[in-house]
Amino acid sequence: MKNVVSTGLAAISLLAATQAVAQDCTPQHQVTTVDEGFLTIAAPTFPPFSTPLSEDDVTGIDGEIVKEIAARECLKIKVEQVEYATAIPYVVSGRADLAIGNFYRTAERGKVVDMSLPLYIDQMGLFSRDGVATVSGLEGRPVGTVQGYLWVNELKKILGDDLRLYNNYVALYQDLESSRIEVAIDGMAIGTAAQQGGALTDIKLVVTEPDERVAASVAPPQAGLPMAKGNDDLLGAINEIVTDLHDSGRLTEIMVEFGMPGTATDVGEPRLVQ
Repeated sequence: MKNVVSTGLAAISLLAATQAVAQDCTPQHQVTTVDEGFLTIAAPTFPPFSTPLSEDDVTGIDGEIVKEIAARECLKIKVEQVEYATAIPYVVSGRADLAIGNFYRTAERGKVVDMSLPLYIDQMGLFSRDGVATVSGLEGRPVGTVQGYLWVNELKKILGDDLRLYNNYVALYQDLESSRIEVAIDGMAIGTAAQQGGALTDIKLVVTEPDERVAASVAPPQAGLPMAKGNDDLLGAINEIVTDLHDSGRLTEIMVEFGMPGTATDVGEPRLVQ
């Protein structure tokens, strides 16, 4: 009986301590969220940016960023595990406060959601065995990339029939590993995640040197956090926190923790992909 009482008292003490911590937390801003006391996140499985772990935890580059935001606003995390294509519709329909997963800041996307200030740039990478780093170094070689990427039309003009288009990066990497192409062009983050997962073992991943003929090599797309339009308090709060994460170096630390170059947080002035 004594043990039962002791255990009960310990549980009450732990609960009281937990409540005290919560009560001692002072949010940096006053914000309104979909579910009071929570920051609800639409999170697809898209490493290294977004990896849902449970209903109340997520990791990845974007995942760690939103956990920083939630902590500063004294909010708990609520994770909605979604497919990539449904993440933004979750936000638009009011089921999530924001979405994560390397969402580009584009003019078209800005018509349906508010985008935070840029978190990082998605650097254009050249993946090869010899470490080629320039667009000029691709000429006359069999090169592949994924259809629909920002640089496709510009590279078609430069490389012509030497440029092969793939439906997805898995097929692209398979052809690179089997030497059916000599160079694959993809975002550095995706290539890095693939290499960390055991692919591209003898391949060098290099950030493309700037070439005025390919806009993405000069001004890479910036990623942000999509939020529902009209929640100006939340948008303003997140933008202030993102600015502080840049200024303090914490955002660069997060990138490096996930194997990304720290230069990816050198975002420059905010811009939209047109």
